[in-house]
Amino acid sequence: MTTTAHPLFNWSPDAVVFDCDGTLMDSERHWQDARAQAFRDFGLRAPAGFAEQAKGVHYADCGRLMAESVHKPELTADLTTALLRHFLALVADDPVTMPGAVELVRSLSGRLPLAVASNCPSEVVEGSLERAGLRGHFEHIVVPSTGPDGTPVRPKPWPDVYATAARLCGVSPERALAVEDSLTGMESARRAGLRVVGLGPRPDGDQAEHADLWVPALHSPELLGWTGSWAPAASGGDVE
Repeated sequence: MTTTAHPLFNWSPDAVVFDCDGTLMDSERHWQDARAQAFRDFGLRAPAGFAEQAKGVHYADCGRLMAESVHKPELTADLTTALLRHFLALVADDPVTMPGAVELVRSLSGRLPLAVASNCPSEVVEGSLERAGLRGHFEHIVVPSTGPDGTPVRPKPWPDVYATAARLCGVSPERALAVEDSLTGMESARRAGLRVVGLGPRPDGDQAEHADLWVPALHSPELLGWTGSWAPAASGGDVE
């Protein structure tokens, strides 16, 4: 159980980088529905446990996993295309924020740099945040891409999106905090050097080590109490 004695509470970040799906926006259910619809398009059904396996995975990698899970690798491109098409339609019809997301983002806005690091296409992230009234609070949106110099920004669990977000915020990775709901995203942030708040029940075993702190939701009293104590210009400090 998380308590106010948690050692991370002795530290404050100089920037916060949020995941989007399942963290700021309640769109993980849309991905689940989109996967189910894409499977049905081809007369297929997701195997047991596939939803957890696919959580937080870039949609192109998810399309490949979908094809491999039903032993039809030749459908990778078609399943990927169908997955993204269904997801875009669903999220456009029903953009909903996660509990506490609006309040937390607004409370931090203007006090320190905020960014989003997502595996979703940029148009999905930008559109979802705009419709939720949150886009203006974020200085940077980072998604997998190829930079002007040809350098790739690879999807999670590669560290690229989080490392890039911290750099754009003007802070070193160890001075930034990531907020994530998926183990894939937490691995990305930790590999980039950020400290991590994990959303959801603390898992058993080694998976618990993916996050420095686990909270059940963005409106958790322990999270709000900690973030509320941060000075407008974070002065830092060491975790004891």
